[in-house]
Amino acid sequence: MPLFKTITPSSTTQVYIWKVEEPLEVLAKSVNLTPHCQARFDSMKSELHRRGFLSIRHLLHVAGYTDQDLYYTENGKPHLKDGKHISITHSYNFTAIIVSETAEVGIDIEMQRDKILRIASRFTPLKEYKTLANDEAVVRKLTIVWGAKESLYKIYGVKGLSFLQHINVADFDFDDYKSTAVINYHGSQSEYSVDFLEFEGFTCVYALAL
Repeated sequence: MPLFKTITPSSTTQVYIWKVEEPLEVLAKSVNLTPHCQARFDSMKSELHRRGFLSIRHLLHVAGYTDQDLYYTENGKPHLKDGKHISITHSYNFTAIIVSETAEVGIDIEMQRDKILRIASRFTPLKEYKTLANDEAVVRKLTIVWGAKESLYKIYGVKGLSFLQHINVADFDFDDYKSTAVINYHGSQSEYSVDFLEFEGFTCVYALAL
């Protein structure tokens, strides 16, 4: 089974990344979905989406859980019944989860694509990236920033939170593999650590509440 990478940001937090290579039939073996998740699975038209959904259940197994240990709130945020914090992501043929005993967490995987140049002004001030050497570097950095803000949005879980207006990711160098971020929303401020890694044309970013 292609468990692609395991990361341990702290003694109480683990990240698990899966590279989805198996056919649907293989991934479906030994997976017992709750009625809620079975309904979601049955509604999926894309086989890649279905395979990603099942691979996340295998990641849960690696982390010591089953689908029965997972539930979702009305806004779609996943939770574990034992009280630990969890976040889930999938992009094309990669999926990932992050589980923490002690901190609110968020995770996001994105494919590095030129498309992000067209939407960048919706989530970050473009002037911050004029010093980068070329478009490839800009795409890489924007993808990290987007992934960070997506991760933070998953943690905060409030509709109306603006990537551009409410979430600020501190500047960073690629070699740092980390940054910090702040959410300012309706007079309340919260701080987060942000870590990232790049592989096979993808970017994975995960955030922890401080």
